Amino acid sequence: MGETVGVVGLGIMGSAFARNLMSAGMEVVGYDIDEARLKMLAADGVAAAASPLAVAEAAAVVITSLLSPAAFHSVMTGPGGIIECGRDGLVVIDTCTLSIEDKNAAFDALAAKGITLLDCPVSGTGAQAADGDLAVLASGDRQAYQAALPVLKGISRSQNFIGPFGDGSKMKYIANLLVAIHNVSAAEAMVLGLKSGLDPQLLYDVLTDSAGNSRMFEMRGPMMVANDYDSQVTATMKIQDKDMGIINQYIDGLDCPAPLFKSTIDLYRAALEGGFENSDSGSVCAVLEKIAGIER
Repeated sequence: MGETVGVVGLGIMGSAFARNLMSAGMEVVGYDIDEARLKMLAADGVAAAASPLAVAEAAAVVITSLLSPAAFHSVMTGPGGIIECGRDGLVVIDTCTLSIEDKNAAFDALAAKGITLLDCPVSGTGAQAADGDLAVLASGDRQAYQAALPVLKGISRSQNFIGPFGDGSKMKYIANLLVAIHNVSAAEAMVLGLKSGLDPQLLYDVLTDSAGNSRMFEMRGPMMVANDYDSQVTATMKIQDKDMGIINQYIDGLDCPAPLFKSTIDLYRAALEGGFENSDSGSVCAVLEKIAGIER
C-alpha cells in the first residue's frame, strides 16, 4: 500500500512487526537503542532512524514495542522522543505490556501535542509474531483505531477493539494470566510423564491430541521434549517476570482472587534465579524437573 510505518523497539516482537509490514507492502522506518539490531533490520530493508523522533517525523503511524517503563517513557516523552515531532494527527500504536498508570501518563502528554496514543497490546509469543499469528487487543480513540487498522492487520491475524484507552491492557493481563498458568500446567504434565518413565516425544504427540491439550503445550512442549530453552526463545524469563509483576499488582489492586496464577509465581522466579533469565519461559519445566530429581 506504500504507506510508511515506524517501528520503535526492534527486539523479538518489533523485528517481527517490521518484517511482516514490509511483506504486506509497506515501507518501514525503525529505531532501536541496540545498533546491532538496527543494522540487522536495515539489511532486511528497514530504513534506519537516529531516534524515536526521527521515526515519528518519517512515518504516518508508529508502532512501539519496548521492554520497560523507563524505555517506554524515554521513547514517548524523553529527549528525542515522539512527543517532539510536533505533527498534529500522528497515531502511535503501543504494543507494550505495562501498567495502565504508565500508559495513561504517556497518553495525556502526547494528547497535549495533538498525538493520539492507542493502547494495543498483542496476545502471542515471539514465534507467533514472526508468523503474523497475533491477536491485537486495541483500545482508545475509535477513529484513530480505524485509521491504524491496515497497519494492525499487517502484524496480526485478528484485531479486537476492546473499548476506552486502557481496556486493551486489562484484556492483555487476563490473557497473560492464562498463558502463565497453562505454561506451568504444560511443564507439570511433562514432568509427571517423565517421572512415570514415559518418552517425552510420545507424551507430546499423545497429549496434543487429547482433551487436555492447550496452545501453550503445543508451542512450548517441543522445547520441553528437547530440554532446550535457548535455541528458539519466544519470550524470555526476564520479560515473563516483568509481566507477572504487572499482572499481580493489577490483581491485588482489584482485590480479586487468583489462586492458580499466584501459585505459579515462585516457579517463574526460581527459573529466573536459576540462570534462565534469557531463556524461554518454558524453562519452568527445567525447574520442576530439578525438584522432581529428574536428570536428562
